[in-house]
Amino acid sequence: MAPQQSAPRSPAELIVVTHGPDSSLTTSALSDSRGAEARLTELLPAGGRLARIFGPPNRLHQRVAGTPHEPVAAEYLKFFSVRGATDGLAELAARLRDDDLVDGAYLKPPSEPPIAPDSKGDTAAADAPPVTPNFEARQGYLEAAPQGVDAHWAWTVPGGRGQGVRVIDIEGAWRFTHEDLLVNQGGVIGGDPSPDQGWRDHGTAVAGEISGDVNAFGITGIAPEALIRAVSIFGPGSATAIRTAADALGAGDVILLELHRPGPRFNYAGRPDQAGYIAIEWWPDDLAAIRYAVGRGVIVVEAGGNGAEDLDAALYDTRPAGFPAAWRNPFRGGAADSGAIIVGAGAPPAGFHGRDHGPGRSRLAFSNFGSRVDAQAWGREVTTTGYGDLQGGSDEDLWYTDVFSGTSSASPIVTGAVASYQGISTAAGHRRTPAEVRARLRATGSPQTSAPGRPASQRIGNLPDLKAMAAPH
Repeated sequence: MAPQQSAPRSPAELIVVTHGPDSSLTTSALSDSRGAEARLTELLPAGGRLARIFGPPNRLHQRVAGTPHEPVAAEYLKFFSVRGATDGLAELAARLRDDDLVDGAYLKPPSEPPIAPDSKGDTAAADAPPVTPNFEARQGYLEAAPQGVDAHWAWTVPGGRGQGVRVIDIEGAWRFTHEDLLVNQGGVIGGDPSPDQGWRDHGTAVAGEISGDVNAFGITGIAPEALIRAVSIFGPGSATAIRTAADALGAGDVILLELHRPGPRFNYAGRPDQAGYIAIEWWPDDLAAIRYAVGRGVIVVEAGGNGAEDLDAALYDTRPAGFPAAWRNPFRGGAADSGAIIVGAGAPPAGFHGRDHGPGRSRLAFSNFGSRVDAQAWGREVTTTGYGDLQGGSDEDLWYTDVFSGTSSASPIVTGAVASYQGISTAAGHRRTPAEVRARLRATGSPQTSAPGRPASQRIGNLPDLKAMAAPH
């Protein structure tokens, strides 16, 4: 199928946060947490259970040892998701909040892949030819700055193809049997991939941008020698998926969050136009999971969302009734900063693929923006694997698209650039930290431009320039 106007969705998630110390993992903290789990389980309907977002408590100390979060690791004992209950979740959240053990209980609206809401593309009816053509010339985002990220230059430098870097994509589903995704991939390592065609095409397109194979046909990923794997949010939920990915990676590796979610602007309602959708770190459990990953030295790249929202708006400072008392708006940065790299969607060069979306690197109208957004990349006209509008037919493993879009298409470009930069840095003997990578993205790159009604002051940041990023500094 081609990109759809109505994106697929994950189930809503009920999250419970208990009271407790933000301290080291003492015997007392562990005992209190187990007691709270047992008592709150009694409040759940038949078949309901609590699942610990940060995994078994007896293994937590080993996973946080030596990280900045070790002194306050008991924080991670507080986060639970409710499994096995599907009806009356809002009422159940309210009932849980009435218990004095509970600091917060809230229902997260369904996550969606952040593909542009008006994406269009028809699956090609004819079967693919005996050999897929080489589409790399259509991947303008590989070109030199200011058009692209200059992957072509990076490929000439030791490590520039992402050697030694591992990437995990978090979303709904993928097709790792695709003819252009057979090398340097480890498949799905967590969660239960959705059978939905929209999720599967989306994940396949994302993987192609980052890690499409080096060969004479199809497309080529920005960092094709990085090892790419995936964790599905179906089953564990988004925060547990992030924690699972973080535990499978090491310092300097990369997580990509290919999700957004309806925010408070329109009372968390799902909408075909995605108005009001925001980056998932605004929710406390996702924020904690991202901070957990970053604390382990893992670089997190996060889609900024397609809600056309100013993330600096005062609306996002208001703590919802179900959020824990200590929550602060992460879009303000500072002490609440997640440490993730947030990505906005910019226009490709005018006329690319024969279409005009405004001046190159100007904010696309659907893209969220704000001081917290770190970098941008193409949010239209991205050629990659999946969907089948560029090459279709009866065999899904041969499908390609010319119109992948949204902060969906922008975030993998930034992820690919990060993996390439990390590969270059590693080859030179200096593996970069999340803070170093984010700072380098902000300090270099091709500057954002203005479009009518969308001035550059509506920040989505610069388009990465690998040659500038990797220059001595």
